[in-house]
Amino acid sequence: MDEKNYINYHILISHSPSNLNRDDMNMQKTAVFGGTKRTRISSQSLKRAIRQSDYYRKNISQPSDRTRQLGQLTEKYVKILHDKYPENIVKSVISLISGEAEINVNTQSGAVAAWVVSEVESYCQLYQQLQKENPDTKEFEKAWKNATDKKKLIEDKTKLSLFRKTLQNGQDIALSGRMATSGIMTIVDASLAVAHAITTHTVDGDIDWFTAVDELNQDTGETGSAHLDTTEFSSGVFYRYASLNIRQLQENLGDIDRKQALEIAAHVLHLLATVVPSAKQNSFAAFNLADFAFVSFSDQPISLANAFENPVKAGADGLMVPSINAFVNYHKAICNAYGLNKDKQACFNTKGCKMEIVTDKGNDFSAFKDWLKSDGI
Repeated sequence: MDEKNYINYHILISHSPSNLNRDDMNMQKTAVFGGTKRTRISSQSLKRAIRQSDYYRKNISQPSDRTRQLGQLTEKYVKILHDKYPENIVKSVISLISGEAEINVNTQSGAVAAWVVSEVESYCQLYQQLQKENPDTKEFEKAWKNATDKKKLIEDKTKLSLFRKTLQNGQDIALSGRMATSGIMTIVDASLAVAHAITTHTVDGDIDWFTAVDELNQDTGETGSAHLDTTEFSSGVFYRYASLNIRQLQENLGDIDRKQALEIAAHVLHLLATVVPSAKQNSFAAFNLADFAFVSFSDQPISLANAFENPVKAGADGLMVPSINAFVNYHKAICNAYGLNKDKQACFNTKGCKMEIVTDKGNDFSAFKDWLKSDGI
């Protein structure tokens, strides 16, 4: 069987009036594409919403602890591991992983890093084992340095794989990657690339002028509002794109098999089609699900954002149907031009728009996920 290494996810999701991602001026994030302004949801915002979602916690793993508060993190992990390792070992290990010589309750690292307790636990196990095998302090330090040397770990795939297995309890690190500049914390190359989501059409934001009434003031006969403010909002059909490097995901999780990786890939599909950032949701409640999703197994990452380089125009069917049609037409053109027609492909949609060549799952999202888990068979 021809096993393609990349899974390309393409999602079209229409959000009702909302302000899901803001900049430092409290305005909606935007981008110019095709010469016109589009509303944008950053990949960082979308990835955080995904890893903090209930679905992620239930079906993949607990999210990692992303923090620079080393003192607070150490206290948390000491409590979690107290029945397995003494406090001094946990503190020593976190100090060595982070590169901080001394950690107290107020210690902060230079940058936010992703931590997972199972990884710290594996280092504690190694630390305790080497202490028993090397009672002499200098011999222990030499053995520890040799066992955790980053360069040697990269060269020793077997040893690195053992450490990577610990990320199975913090799979967002295996998906999104991790940058590390100090200590013995290992760098993890991201297996999932996520694009900034943009609207398929031009958007001009609206301004909501709102007030807050002080009801006790009204009891004394005063009128007017105690607070006035504004917030920007808009609505639109967003194109979400992501690409998953299957082999990188397998490697990041300690060389899991392809079937396990595809189980995760199916959950990623569900998350991309259903998770919405939480910003201003108590005011707008734009909890919308995707109407269209398309997945392909390919030899490389392939975004189809250029289907919307010429912004979609609203018609009698609104914006979703013409957005799907624009995607379908561009997909056909790209497949024909680059000979991608043999790539395994499937789509899900609630609007009844048909695509040639691909496996059509109609509006059965569960069947769509099962198709992905079965390697497109």
